[in-house]
Amino acid sequence: MSLSEAEVRHVARLARIALSDEEIAVMRAQLSAILDYIAMLQEVDVSDVPPTAQVTGLTTVWRPDVVGEMLTQAQALANAPDQQDGMFRVRAVFEE
Repeated sequence: MSLSEAEVRHVARLARIALSDEEIAVMRAQLSAILDYIAMLQEVDVSDVPPTAQVTGLTTVWRPDVVGEMLTQAQALANAPDQQDGMFRVRAVFEE
């Protein structure tokens, strides 16, 4: 499918991309080639392929949660830039 120069300019304007005349010619060829490949995909027989939302098996990639060694309060606060009463002290996010 060959796009016209006007169609490429329209797409560029929609994408808010400023293209020179030389760039328009390059994009015209490239976009036309992409549309040709998409047209080839339209010819593939998928009548025996059931509709699906997930083409791979649903498996989790997360490891199971395992309780490990815990830090003491002193270890957790050791590198804190500011602490007060055994807790991290941070700047207020919301003003009251």
